[in-house]
Amino acid sequence: GLGLTPAGHEYLPQVRQALALLRAMPLHQRASQQRERLRVSSTPTFARQLLVPALPGFTATHRQVELELTLSVPLLAEGDAGADAEIRHGAVPDDLAASQVLLHDRLTPLAAPALLARHAPLQTPADLLALPLLRTPLQPWAPWLRAAGLADAAEPDAGPRLVDLGLTLAAALAGQGVALARLSLARHELAEGRLVRPFALAVPAERHYGLVVHRPSPAADAFAAWLHGHCQALQAENSSAPA
Repeated sequence: GLGLTPAGHEYLPQVRQALALLRAMPLHQRASQQRERLRVSSTPTFARQLLVPALPGFTATHRQVELELTLSVPLLAEGDAGADAEIRHGAVPDDLAASQVLLHDRLTPLAAPALLARHAPLQTPADLLALPLLRTPLQPWAPWLRAAGLADAAEPDAGPRLVDLGLTLAAALAGQGVALARLSLARHELAEGRLVRPFALAVPAERHYGLVVHRPSPAADAFAAWLHGHCQALQAENSSAPA
C-alpha cells in the first residue's frame, strides 16, 4: 500500500487549511470570478478616432470588466450579432432613440494646408466649389451647401466614392480633396494643424452616433455611463472650439 512520509504528515494539515479557506471564500469574491466580459461593436471611425484613445480612462476605473471591441460596417448594416452593446450611426428616431444618442456633432469642410496652398485663396463658400470635394454616401454635402447659400450646387460626382468616414478623413489628410467632416472625429488632426477649417460655418449633423445596449449588465451599465460622459465632454469641447 501507499503511505505518507514524515514530511507528508507535516505538510497535510497545511494543505487542508488552505483548501478549507478556499472553500469558505464565496465565488463572487474570487479574483477569477470578478471579471465580467463585455463585448462592444462599434463603427470603425468612431472606434479609431474617439473610443480607443479614451479607453484607458475606462479600464483604469473598471478593472473588473474585460472589454472586447469589434467593428461593424454601417452602410451594409452588418454588425456583431454577439455584441452586448453596439455603437451605431443612424437617424433619430428610426435607428436610435433620443436617449441613446452619444453626441450631437457639427459638420464643416476640412482640408489639408497643402491642398489649399495649390489653389487660389478661398474668399467665399462658393470658392470651395473650385476644389475637389470628397464624397461619401454616409455624409452628403447638401446640409452645409444649403447653409452656405449654395442650395443649387450639386453633390460632387467625381473622384472615389469613400464608404467610410475614416477613409474620407484619410483622403483629406493626403491632400486629395476637401472633406465635410465631423469636428469630433477630426479634433486631433485640427489640433495638430494637419487639417484646417477654410470657413467658420458648421452645421448640425443629421445622423448621430448612439449606444444601443442589447444585453444589460453591470459592465454594460458602467460602460454606457462612462461613454455618455466622455462624449458629452467632447461635445462641449467642440461647441467652444474656435473656427
